[in-house]
Amino acid sequence: MSLAFDEYGRPFIIIKEGETKGRTRGLAAQKANIMAAKAVCNILRTSLGPKGMDKMLQSPDGDVTITNDGATILEQMRVDNQIGKLLVELSKSQDDEIGDGTTGVVVLAGALLEKAEALLERGIHPMRVAEGFDQAATIAVKHLEDVADTFEYQDRESLVQVAMTTLGSKIVNRAHRPMAEIAVDAVLAVADMERKDVNLDLIKMDGKVGGKLEDTRLVRGIVVDKDMSHPQMPKTIKNAKLCILTCPFEPPKPKTKHKLELETVQAYQDMQAAEKEYFIDMIKKVKDTGCNLVICQWGFDDEANHLLMQNDLPAIRWVGGVEIELLAIACDARIVPRFSELTADKLGSAGSVHEESFGTTKDRMVVIEDCPNSKAVTVFVRGGNKMVIDEAKRSLHDAICVVRNLVRTNKIVYGGGASEIACSIKIMEESDKVGSIEQYAMRAFADALEMTPGALAENSGLNSIETVAAVKAMQIREGKSFLGVDCMHKGTNDMKEQGVFETLIGKQQQILLAVQVVRMILKIDDVIQPGAYQ
Repeated sequence: MSLAFDEYGRPFIIIKEGETKGRTRGLAAQKANIMAAKAVCNILRTSLGPKGMDKMLQSPDGDVTITNDGATILEQMRVDNQIGKLLVELSKSQDDEIGDGTTGVVVLAGALLEKAEALLERGIHPMRVAEGFDQAATIAVKHLEDVADTFEYQDRESLVQVAMTTLGSKIVNRAHRPMAEIAVDAVLAVADMERKDVNLDLIKMDGKVGGKLEDTRLVRGIVVDKDMSHPQMPKTIKNAKLCILTCPFEPPKPKTKHKLELETVQAYQDMQAAEKEYFIDMIKKVKDTGCNLVICQWGFDDEANHLLMQNDLPAIRWVGGVEIELLAIACDARIVPRFSELTADKLGSAGSVHEESFGTTKDRMVVIEDCPNSKAVTVFVRGGNKMVIDEAKRSLHDAICVVRNLVRTNKIVYGGGASEIACSIKIMEESDKVGSIEQYAMRAFADALEMTPGALAENSGLNSIETVAAVKAMQIREGKSFLGVDCMHKGTNDMKEQGVFETLIGKQQQILLAVQVVRMILKIDDVIQPGAYQ
């Protein structure tokens, strides 16, 4: 800071920003980073488990979202701190790779950082802490494989139980089992069991306001959020032969900027007759193939619409590109870009096409069912308002992803914090065999794993320390890795009996991703702020 004078002799102060902003180094930088990460983790901690609380998020334009999905909360939060943004990316990675466990992975990362902070204060080098965490994570991942159970795909009930565990904390638990069954049936409809793969792009999710949550259903076909282009066209078509067009049902427009001037009435009538002839020729080409339903990506004007209706050719216009691709897959149709290429072998088929209307507003949708290739399905969500429908879609997406993971790897571990406590016990045993300083980090990792069941117990209204200690003692005494926290107050800690399952691959990914981000944060020992060097 220095004093200066202007041309009139008036004094003013010059403040140099570079001096005030500076940089943070060493332990102070690591503590600041850990504090920022813990602040984000503490927000999500109360959303964990079947009794977890929801968060209300208001966007700048006033839209309100109520959810307890970790990825959604972090995505819509305005996080300015760079370490906080790392945790947002962590949750997003878990969502992209696994689909569920987005809250748990952030809570685990926060617990690890909290324990790491205590080790740093004791003078242990950050890299030794990170290496100890890596060793502990390797032990935990291997132990999860040892305690995991296997089930066959034919056992649909196990898939439903896992989906129900996923949906236990969601807003849709009023229709708990029906929603889980919809998620399982949707995945099984599109799954390739030989390759052990599921293409989630074949599962379309659509929703309409009005009706009850229980009215949500799985359509083994495609739901198109459009109606027939003319109100007098038939609303139901059986044994439909449909053609999918990406060319407009209208005369070609000049590609130049020249104007077309019609000076006489006869010239206008001639042009109108030519356009009508053009429409009739297009309709004839479609009818000659045996088609009785046209699905067009583009719109068509009133004249084309009227001629289609007169020629008994129902049509749906303005159908999106994604829906067109799904229709082509489901109905075994070829997408036709030009009328000259339209042939009978490019038509698709469907057993039933009908238009449905909803509620007092009479919103209309076209449902295409009984397709020859049922690989494409639609989950049609109903709800009282848009907020409920959006949360139901997010919840079903999580359940569908979990069932997809089971098709890939048919291994399950037990929820309710049972797998975390089992891994904690194992890591604590293995840490005694390590002679180096990493054993302190391994024990800290074991303590951090117990914070997840602690949060489950706390959110369920139980005494977290007492509950976790009791479950841990039972696991050690009985040697059963499926004993967890009784969040639903059913009177038993046996997660097998309660039917609380999680996918092995999802739980392993949670641990590995959390350790990866914690390692990254611990390695940062110098935070240079903007304006430090000017």
